[in-house]
Amino acid sequence: MTYELSTPIIKTLISSLRDSNTDALRFRHNVKEITKLLLNEALKEESLSTKTVETWNGSEQHEVIDDESFVVVTVLRAGMPMLEAVMETLPNIMGGFLAMKRDETTHKSKLYYDRLPDCSGKKVILVDVMLATGGSLSDGIDIIKTKNPLDIVCLNIIGSPEGIDVIKNRYSDVNIYISQIDQKLNENKFIIPGLGDAGDREYNTPE
Repeated sequence: MTYELSTPIIKTLISSLRDSNTDALRFRHNVKEITKLLLNEALKEESLSTKTVETWNGSEQHEVIDDESFVVVTVLRAGMPMLEAVMETLPNIMGGFLAMKRDETTHKSKLYYDRLPDCSGKKVILVDVMLATGGSLSDGIDIIKTKNPLDIVCLNIIGSPEGIDVIKNRYSDVNIYISQIDQKLNENKFIIPGLGDAGDREYNTPE
């Protein structure tokens, strides 16, 4: 299933990301803010555990998410602020990293780095800013599935209808939580209207 969170707050944050005058610091900040909203939606039905908390009034039992039962995986490098946002919210979660580079001729992604923790029996949150053709996300899902996860959910900032259809058709068991579904892919497989190159904009990398 695909869940689009196109709320007024998210639309405002997305508009800031689209603005070419938004600097790298603000761009990363807004990506993190959107990610936390997506994470809240993705985990709103999650069961809770009881934890002993030392409060001002002594030891008390309170409900918390068992963050050690999760793994967050990012597709480098644009997804790094998203991973940081998840780990700020769930500090005991384990982090994993996949690095892929898109061939600008074939528009296909190639994996060149895989650093995943033990995913067996855990719920994996796969984060990436843009879901364009669905190629890199598909590759990521395929790799994670070999690690025997309990479940996989995807968090994306923007995506194309074409890319979303690819994931829906290939992985009926994977839920996508996305803040904005854009109009289309152009002939070069870039999202329209899109954000530009998110990784370059996040880290001031020259084009």
